[in-house]
Amino acid sequence: MKKALTLMIACLITLCLIVPNAFAKREKFGEDPRHKDAQRVSFKPSDEKVRWKMVMPWSKGLLFYDIAVHFADSVRLASAGRLDIKPFSAGELVPAMQSFDAVSKGSAQVGHDWPGYWKGKNEAFVAFASVPFGLDAEGYNIWLYEKGGLELMQEIYGKFNLFALPGGQCGQEMGLFSNKKATKMEDFKGMRLRTPGWYMDIMNNLGASVSPLPGGEVYLALERGVIDAAEFSSPAINYPMGFDEITKYAIQPGVHQPGIQCALFFNQDAYNKLPEDLKWIIDICAKETQLWSYNWINSLNAKAIRLFKEKVEIVKMDKETLIEFRKTTKAYIDDLKTKYPDVKKVMDSQEEFLESYADWRDARSGATPWPYERYISGQITE
Repeated sequence: MKKALTLMIACLITLCLIVPNAFAKREKFGEDPRHKDAQRVSFKPSDEKVRWKMVMPWSKGLLFYDIAVHFADSVRLASAGRLDIKPFSAGELVPAMQSFDAVSKGSAQVGHDWPGYWKGKNEAFVAFASVPFGLDAEGYNIWLYEKGGLELMQEIYGKFNLFALPGGQCGQEMGLFSNKKATKMEDFKGMRLRTPGWYMDIMNNLGASVSPLPGGEVYLALERGVIDAAEFSSPAINYPMGFDEITKYAIQPGVHQPGIQCALFFNQDAYNKLPEDLKWIIDICAKETQLWSYNWINSLNAKAIRLFKEKVEIVKMDKETLIEFRKTTKAYIDDLKTKYPDVKKVMDSQEEFLESYADWRDARSGATPWPYERYISGQITE
């Protein structure tokens, strides 16, 4: 009997090893579409050496610049120097806001950006950068890579002779550094703010006075009282800018940018000329940059926010205010969708994803990894 049982167990183990789905009631759930490409590699490593120039709206003091350089470094390493991308910070080769046109026309072969800067070229660019109350870092990654977002991104950039890839996800931004304590909707009326993109329009509609000042001008504007409050980026990127030296409050959360999404864009003609193996290296290095940037920035954010708390009071908008902001934002975006077909196409796709993901987001809530004392005190969700 013992031998028979042993033999039966051995047969079951063997069956599971040979036929992994032997006991599955359904077909395997999902597949990696790239697997077929990897099995049928029809190209050989190239020996061609390619030299490219990379432009961007970032100065060397910003961590966004480091993200762009990280991508260039990854490509150089992975290609053993066959594809050498030389980064130029804002103003070194072209002015910051001319980097898009420079790559489109072929003066440089690659650029790095926050897509919302190109709002004036196509309103839909903002949706690939940051949407108020929109996708967070997790949401952008899933939507871009699994739910058609990348194809939409490439369609919009493609209108300008550009090929695009996600190129850096930095997570949620901080809210407003302010000398006025604001937690309710009415507190923002009459405030003079700095913020760009769709949030600028939303705040103007609420009665604020908003200007999209360049990052380098924000400190002086706050210091001289030209503006009452400003946001720029995540804690790690904000800290070197010193906003805590001249403001009293940090109004949270950063609902204007739940996820800071950057992009890499390539001159389409230059990209098309690349050997196939270098195209794959670019693709994989862009994904590596997307992963690395999120981990790197948020590791630094944890330290930066503690330093900020030594000088400014972290103020949270109340729940009712956040809900009203959400309603105002939806009305604004719905109006944009009626005016701009590309905005409608992209935002419908994002909103469809948010709806499809809601059940899983709800089912998993309550397992936020807070420190022990916070969790047992009742803080179980983020």
